[in-house]
Amino acid sequence: MEVSSCGILGHRVLAVFGRFSFPGSPCWEWQQPPNRHDRPDLDVHGRRLLVSTLSKHGPKPRPVPVQDYRLLSPQTYHYVLNQPAACRDRSPFLVFMVPVAPDQAAAREAIRTTWGAPSEDTLTLFYAGLPEEGSGFQDKLEDENRKHGDIIQMSFQDTYQNLTIKTMMMVNWLATYCPNSNYVMKVDADIFVNVFYLIRWLRGSPQQGFITGSVITDGRPRRERNSKWYLSEEVYPEDSFPPYVSGAGYVFSADLASRISWASRFVRMIPMEDVYVGLCLRVLGVRPVYSYSLPTFRNLFEIRTVAYNRCAFARRLIVNGFKPSELRRVWKDFSEGHTSC
Repeated sequence: MEVSSCGILGHRVLAVFGRFSFPGSPCWEWQQPPNRHDRPDLDVHGRRLLVSTLSKHGPKPRPVPVQDYRLLSPQTYHYVLNQPAACRDRSPFLVFMVPVAPDQAAAREAIRTTWGAPSEDTLTLFYAGLPEEGSGFQDKLEDENRKHGDIIQMSFQDTYQNLTIKTMMMVNWLATYCPNSNYVMKVDADIFVNVFYLIRWLRGSPQQGFITGSVITDGRPRRERNSKWYLSEEVYPEDSFPPYVSGAGYVFSADLASRISWASRFVRMIPMEDVYVGLCLRVLGVRPVYSYSLPTFRNLFEIRTVAYNRCAFARRLIVNGFKPSELRRVWKDFSEGHTSC
């Protein structure tokens, strides 16, 4: 096995084909993963298929300038609300990290009473930024947190443009306060999660360097200035994105939290949080994998909005596009009857 090492101020970090350990300050050395990462891998687990994406090697990463990294650095922000003891006496099998706006109280309550309800295997936490000053939502959020103790809030403005900041604060929180969990699911507040199937499915999944979801392999930057997803060539000069997983909902092994956080030192911020995570994965040499059910080759991560059908939903891990009232309604039927499918 080829191993390289370097040191900063007496600290050393090992780089083994894109997998890094972190015993101290990070080292700014990059080693390209070997060419075996240029071919797709097929991995069959029971009645499911994991298909690794093809990697396109990007430019050799260099650390971003200090002033640019400051936007994403955990040291830039402070916790307004925190749950530092959430994993002190337990190591959850699966942590649900749900990014929410401060005013999404109805969505949070719907999740608490459906797929995000407390259980022996799971922990559900909600992550928010700051509401608009004078909106009144801060007091309401603090009251809600006193009741439930499951909200984490940091001192950046909660806007669409800051979703990347929120995502990186989420993975940093996990690496800091819940490093012994097994798996993590970043999932939006309007998603139906088949938690019963998901936990069974994860029992046989890879435990390190693993990330899966609805994989996008043909993403390209939008250069139209009026686009919600506009990226200038100055900010992102490449003409395509590396493979990444849709931000609606994806699962990763918990070891990746600290590694993604570390890799962000090499990746200039862009406001598309799912693409940004994909860029961090490229730095690490980690490939997101497709997850299909066999024998139908159905994508287990359904990011389209589809009509509710109990048995169809029983064969998927997530389905997109649920208002809080709809989630409550379908969950009652699903939780009571999914085992009959």
